[in-house]
Amino acid sequence: MSEVFEGYERQYCEISASLSRKCTGAASLDGEQKKQKVSEIKAGLEDAENLIRKMDLEARSLQPSVKAALLAKLREYKSDLNNLKSEVKRITSPNTKNAAREELLESGMADTLAVSADQRGRLLLSTERLNQSSESIKESRRTMLETEELGVSILQDLHQQRQSLLHAHNTLHGVDDNIGKSKKILTSMSRRMDRNKWIISSIIAALVLAIVLILYFKLSH
Repeated sequence: MSEVFEGYERQYCEISASLSRKCTGAASLDGEQKKQKVSEIKAGLEDAENLIRKMDLEARSLQPSVKAALLAKLREYKSDLNNLKSEVKRITSPNTKNAAREELLESGMADTLAVSADQRGRLLLSTERLNQSSESIKESRRTMLETEELGVSILQDLHQQRQSLLHAHNTLHGVDDNIGKSKKILTSMSRRMDRNKWIISSIIAALVLAIVLILYFKLSH
């Protein structure tokens, strides 16, 4: 639904209801008062015609699926406007016809005005329902946008958590590498210490043997 069309539609319904009341009041007036009231009604009819032209242009500029429904409503508004014009003609026509014909015309016009009032009531009700539907659509759109923003925020949080886990994993991997290197160094040092112990033991044994041999030779001479 076009917001521009809805704005024109509300204005037309208000003008139409006002013109209907003025027509009813003008029928009971005479002289200058009647002329002044009829002049106001004709000015209102021009405003109503301008609004219908604007609604027609706006409806035809929309997509086909929306345009068809709006043009159907517009036909009802045009019929309503024609009824108002007929009522103005009846009010301004010279009162030279016989009583029977006048009574017949008044009866027919009363029926027409009743139908017109009923049409305006239904049109106003339809407009109100369309406005409510439009508000519901806007509210649903706001909810959807809020949900989308929440989803984006959650995805960003998950991405940050993933980066933190990857960083922690890399840190632990580096610690494991350092521990492995430390184990290799300690193993190498242990082997060197064992080798050094064997060498020292061999040296001590050789020294002891040399001392024993020296003492032996001294004692034997």
